[in-house]
Amino acid sequence: MTRSGAAQNHLLMIDDDADLNALVTEYLARFGHRLVTATTAARGMAELRRERPDLIILDIMLPDTDGLTLCREISAEFDVPIIMLTARGEVADRVLGLELGADDYLSKPFEPRELVARIQSIIRRSAIRQSATALESDGLNLEKETRRVELDGELIDLTTMEFELLCVLMESHGRVMSRNHLIERLRGIDTDVYDRSVDMLVSRLRDKLGDDSHTPRFIKTVRLTGYQFVGGSSS
Repeated sequence: MTRSGAAQNHLLMIDDDADLNALVTEYLARFGHRLVTATTAARGMAELRRERPDLIILDIMLPDTDGLTLCREISAEFDVPIIMLTARGEVADRVLGLELGADDYLSKPFEPRELVARIQSIIRRSAIRQSATALESDGLNLEKETRRVELDGELIDLTTMEFELLCVLMESHGRVMSRNHLIERLRGIDTDVYDRSVDMLVSRLRDKLGDDSHTPRFIKTVRLTGYQFVGGSSS
């Protein structure tokens, strides 16, 4: 029986310290978390594609690539929360990691209980975000059940595809969504979705939101990758 009594979460840790991996695996099991580990970026990506974890714990120092590069690759392809681990404490590293898609940052050495607390907090926030029936950001309001979208109090008329795209982006607030990920999320609505049609769909959505691609209020283009919802949090 776990200490928390909560449902088991499936986690992936990518760190080249096998001893640390073993210790964290044992400790997290006490709190209902099942941890799969990898000691290289290549193995980590393979495990990610196979296991589809609820959260990733990612070290910044890996033998075959650096964790920041891997964080960017993961965020471009998967919508999964990431906690970065590092022995370095520079502010620049923390900021860059967050900009590349990490959800939190923890410096080594760390207290295992703090890692557990951060994992539980991120997973809880992710679950709330995904289950929310209403999304709000900087004057933009989206109601899932009624499929109603308002901007600064004015009703915005969106097509089914535009609505679903906006919903995906808002649910993933701050995370970079690759074109491939958006295609997979939208294919249940339109099987003819492809890279160029995603770009055109974003362009139409921006027009209806009065958004400027050069100084975006809501949707930012991430060069060679995809799109990121950057609207401010509602107060």
